[in-house]
Amino acid sequence: MYIGDLANQQPDHIAYLMARSGESVTYRELNDRSNQTAQLFRSLGLKRGDHIAFYLENNARFLEVCVAAARSGLFYTAISSRLTVSEAEYIINDCGAKLFISSIAKSPVADALLALMPKVEKKLMINGTIGGYDSYEESRDAMPAEPIIDEAVGLDMLYSSGTTGRPKGVKLPLPDTPIGEQNSLSTLLEVLYGFSTDTVYLSPAPLYHAAPLRYNMGTIGFGGTCIIMEEFDEENALRLIEKHKITHSQWVPTMFVKMLKLPEDIRSQYDVSSLQVAIHAAAPCPIPIKEQMIDWWGPVIFEYYAGSEGNGFNAINSTEWLTHKGSVGRSILGVVHICDDEGEELPVGEAGTIFFADGPQFAYHNDPEKTKESTHKNGWTTLGDVGRVDEEGFLYLTDRKAFMIISGGVNIYPQEAENRLIMHPKVADVAVFGVPNEEFGEEVKAVVQPADWSDIGPELEAELMAFCQEGLTKIKCPRSVDFDKELPRHPTGKLYKRLLRDKYWSKKTSKLV
Repeated sequence: MYIGDLANQQPDHIAYLMARSGESVTYRELNDRSNQTAQLFRSLGLKRGDHIAFYLENNARFLEVCVAAARSGLFYTAISSRLTVSEAEYIINDCGAKLFISSIAKSPVADALLALMPKVEKKLMINGTIGGYDSYEESRDAMPAEPIIDEAVGLDMLYSSGTTGRPKGVKLPLPDTPIGEQNSLSTLLEVLYGFSTDTVYLSPAPLYHAAPLRYNMGTIGFGGTCIIMEEFDEENALRLIEKHKITHSQWVPTMFVKMLKLPEDIRSQYDVSSLQVAIHAAAPCPIPIKEQMIDWWGPVIFEYYAGSEGNGFNAINSTEWLTHKGSVGRSILGVVHICDDEGEELPVGEAGTIFFADGPQFAYHNDPEKTKESTHKNGWTTLGDVGRVDEEGFLYLTDRKAFMIISGGVNIYPQEAENRLIMHPKVADVAVFGVPNEEFGEEVKAVVQPADWSDIGPELEAELMAFCQEGLTKIKCPRSVDFDKELPRHPTGKLYKRLLRDKYWSKKTSKLV
């Protein structure tokens, strides 16, 4: 629905609320401020099809900027606020941003970026300023609160998390549809998950990631209310569900793991009965973890498989999953094909690269080679994942193709060992990958973040290796275990496995990494 209509129909209804600070923004306020920001964009010479970028933590201005860009016909690139200066520099320059926005909370990185953005024409800062930046709020408030005369639909242009290499920008063409008209995402949210004006959506993840950003924007499009956590905390998430009577939410499996590992007396004191839909995606969820979540929250757990590229969408509800455990569902958008390394289609039940046909096309910005690598000879596209499809059309993920371990000619997908090891009570997080082996080429290595650092040592290593072998064949299990106080995991649940692998492939060997 058009934000202006929502502001007229329910001006005092809360569009979003920041969980920690308690700051709320009504639909009247969001409409007025996003109008002012859109006017600011035009005053800076930004026209339809131009790019802006921002490097922000979860704060009350984040969605305001996005709504303004979405009604100004701009591409807006939300950059992970955990990236380094050089990583942020690459994205800002690659996307061609003419305007860059940061915050006082991110001023050390923002300051370092000043000399590294030659194409950026204007720099704004939220909640304060440093040299080289103008105040976002002062610049916004100098503008009228009326809509710009040439409103047009804008889109996010987001970059992959770079878990297997340099981030890739996903650019889709700007639509010519009127502002506020229902699109494929809003249709999906309404039909599949029942989003409406009554939706109260808990967002526990960083807003710069595709799913949280798009689902919050979708909730606002329906006139619902978003409860946005500045940072995820497992007990606080449960408290917020009870306090705000959350109806919808979206999670990643690592959040489920953390909530399930809370003491039972803490978990049981919070009322989660208001939940109608609890969505999870972004990373594979171990079967025992999902079983426990359904036992705890009831059949409100929904899963989907998709990517920022938007080329396909598979979905599954709790009832379907209980009879197809491990599946990410059947295709709703795009037709799934499973292919071997030569691009030939494989029979039902065999694992190979997952391609989507007949879905929306995409291109990686400024990277035709990566786009070509992701495109099948028949025009189908892939996210680089491996999986299989059963006779009923349910898709099962195996792992990322880039993470596959080849040991003595045998293909090993580390997700199986990770799913097994995370169930051990002394494991808080785990990564499994291949490391050099002179005889077999690669061998399986696990790096474990222990629940208690004082447990580390040869005894825990042996215990974890034995535990893995009780559930999997020996070849799939680690031949050694190292320990790390914290794994380099993205807040969206994705693991920067390349950062771990690189230490071993550069010949570093240590029990502590």
